[in-house]
Amino acid sequence: MSTDSLTAGKASRRKSSHAAKPGPQSPENAPRRRKGLSERNRPLWMLIPGGLLMVIIIVVPLLLGIFMSGLDLDQYSLRKWVSAPFIGVQNFVEALTASPLLHAIWLSVSYSLLAMVVTIPLGIAGAVATQNAFKGRAVIRSIFLIPYVLPSFVVATVWRTMFQPGSVIDSALHSVGIDPGLWLNGPQSFWTLILVQIWASWPFVYLLALSGLQSVDHEVHEASALDGALWWNKLRYVVFPYLKGPLALAFLIGMLHHINNFTLPFVLFGVPAPSDVELLPILTYVTSFQSFRFGLSAAMAFISLILIAIPLFVYLRAVKLDDSETPGGKK
Repeated sequence: MSTDSLTAGKASRRKSSHAAKPGPQSPENAPRRRKGLSERNRPLWMLIPGGLLMVIIIVVPLLLGIFMSGLDLDQYSLRKWVSAPFIGVQNFVEALTASPLLHAIWLSVSYSLLAMVVTIPLGIAGAVATQNAFKGRAVIRSIFLIPYVLPSFVVATVWRTMFQPGSVIDSALHSVGIDPGLWLNGPQSFWTLILVQIWASWPFVYLLALSGLQSVDHEVHEASALDGALWWNKLRYVVFPYLKGPLALAFLIGMLHHINNFTLPFVLFGVPAPSDVELLPILTYVTSFQSFRFGLSAAMAFISLILIAIPLFVYLRAVKLDDSETPGGKK
């Protein structure tokens, strides 16, 4: 093959390669952009109805409550509440120094903590007992969920009837020679509230613990059985690590729910409640609708909001840090 033919072949290949490359498109040939919304920002428009609902139901009442907390608002100035005297932070100072707010916070936190200390072991025990298949497991699980599916006012009404003097609980204790005393008044009312709260809320921990147990790999159970691990070591080193996340979530939600729980103590003890069960929601209600100190009650409500937001923020921060440390998480 001659040199001229090789040179001609290379030139033809260069021409064909240049012809294969697409040239810059002219403005007339460029594809037209779709008018209107793109696929990226279209979901943001779909959030508008829910966002407006959140603003109306949550943000607007929150701002009104903050505004009311700075007013000297009572039954005399309620008719023209917008022009009520502005007193700044005096309601907050009075709530923290001259009202039983700190005592109510202590009662709410202690009652919630004691209830969760008992409900978490009960929930774990119920989940472990009903994890494996056996005859009648569905019936047992359904019975366990009865306290959780009942409304709070129904639970409180039933237990209030049972705790009345001379009722079924007193009769049963008198039959074995025990004088129960007053369940719904006096210092014993605090433990009555904890008992009813444990009965009503332990199925929630049971559900979350059961969901955590379902995530344990079957191979892990087989490996621990082949290694001859005892049941306690199996629970401690195999099962409990899988329950860390669900139980932390159950503890947080349970604490926040108990601190905010108004229906159960309101129906169980009535208003005014005994001083031993005058929890934060009950105190706020009494201050607002019996003492008619609406500005002071708004300040109490805002303080309770801060009290609830602190552990929630800590938990969300911990979850975010935990996700960032996972292999697939973003730093």
